[in-house]
Amino acid sequence: MSTQVTLFLAFVVAFVFSFASTPVVTKLAYRLGAIDVPKDGRRMHKRPIPRLGGLAIIFGFAVAILCFGDMTRQLGATLLGGGIIAALGVVDDCKNLNAKLKFFIQIIAALIVAMYGNIRVDVLTNPNIFSENPYLVLPEWASTVFTVLWIVFITNAVNLIDGLDGLAAGVSAIMSVSLVFISVRVGEYSIAVIGIALMGACFGFLPFNFNPAKIFMGDTGALFLGFILATVSIQGVFKSYAIISFAVPLLILGLPLFDASFAILRRLFTGKGIMTADRGHLHHRLIDMGFSQKQTVFILYAISGVLGITAVVLAESGALRALLLLVCVMIFLLIASLLGDANTKGKDDDTADNE
Repeated sequence: MSTQVTLFLAFVVAFVFSFASTPVVTKLAYRLGAIDVPKDGRRMHKRPIPRLGGLAIIFGFAVAILCFGDMTRQLGATLLGGGIIAALGVVDDCKNLNAKLKFFIQIIAALIVAMYGNIRVDVLTNPNIFSENPYLVLPEWASTVFTVLWIVFITNAVNLIDGLDGLAAGVSAIMSVSLVFISVRVGEYSIAVIGIALMGACFGFLPFNFNPAKIFMGDTGALFLGFILATVSIQGVFKSYAIISFAVPLLILGLPLFDASFAILRRLFTGKGIMTADRGHLHHRLIDMGFSQKQTVFILYAISGVLGITAVVLAESGALRALLLLVCVMIFLLIASLLGDANTKGKDDDTADNE
């Protein structure tokens, strides 16, 4: 079987099983009580919606990987860690677990990938531009810590953008497209299969999740997507890009990375805990600027797509250009966020005047 046929079949299988299992998962969510009931102003929906849809994504992805994946130790560690994250998400969607406990379990899953799967970032660009050695070789302990922090951060970053119908699933699919394209281009087909299976599973789920959503992916899906994307982004060919300061992985994962980083800084500067939920994410700000849910989702799709295309185009053009473009895009997003904040304050002032 040719590689192109394998990738096509992996996509089709993931799509079909994800699509076909979503109605079943919807019924299961109602039985388990995994229902998202809007109780505060942060919620965009007005009626209770089941939130266990991530199980359908995981099912479609798993079937495709079992059929077409190359079962190496690295893939085994990725699936084992992903399974732990999936179980965590299911329990959290049903019971709302403590945040510290969730972080602890995420660290365990990341350690499995780093230590058992030997998937680590062990070389980085030397920040000292005057040094004769352009690279820093990390000791094993530092490499493991850095890798765990990367995986846990990306896992939660994708979860943070899951605030509008179809947003996290669509952005994850777009990021997967970039991963697949670069992997195929350099002959890393084992990585491409993982990416295209994830993409197919997301596309299979989207018809039920796009506005108005019939089901949410919940933490089950968002955490799993973030974990797999984080793990794949430091494997194979992407590990070589990690050597040049994460230029390509940073671009591909740029949207959730920026949103999560900005959220942490925003909460620190306002004296809030970094784990405190708020209504200041990019999608909230775009909504406050007057865009509809669908318009906001498509805007963020476009930004993620631009970042992905940039990563593909600049994959072999050096880190400097990629990082410069990344900074430019992040500045653009920052300005848009500040404009949204100013617009929100303006609305609040108008409301106060009217009162």
